[in-house]
Amino acid sequence: MNSKQSRGELYVVVQAILLIALFFGPKDIFGLSTMLNQTLWWIGQILFYSGIVIAIWAAILLGPNLTPLPKPKPSGELIQSGLYRFVRHPIYFGVILVSFGWAGIEQTIYTLVLAFILLIFFDLKSRQEEIWLTEKFSEYAEYKITAKKLIPFIYYIAVNFLYKT
Repeated sequence: MNSKQSRGELYVVVQAILLIALFFGPKDIFGLSTMLNQTLWWIGQILFYSGIVIAIWAAILLGPNLTPLPKPKPSGELIQSGLYRFVRHPIYFGVILVSFGWAGIEQTIYTLVLAFILLIFFDLKSRQEEIWLTEKFSEYAEYKITAKKLIPFIYYIAVNFLYKT
């Protein structure tokens, strides 16, 4: 497949593999499962279901602009309202919350590692997506200033910490 004609299909395949591994992979591959911690389990539940709501809400807000591919539709328009006012990629944000919520529910090293891999993956995927969005929408550069990339506040603090060290 010519990379100039790519719409990001490989990102979708990798994303599907990671999500399948997270939800249907071994429950405790390393034998390091912690004792069920009720507080962590409840936090996991809250993150999991909040993430589902956020991802679905964000998908609904996209309406006909929604595509499984990271490259925007030729007829698409830039959405900057609702959740998109605060986060440029709220569907990814929702899936990240779901992933960390699942790690809290399952309480295994395996699910926690996969949740972090998904976070890194969505950061990389969104970088390419933002290149395409900047090419398509002249107002995207201004939008990037007003809305956070993936995770409001936490993402900004973590990225600044990592890049300063």
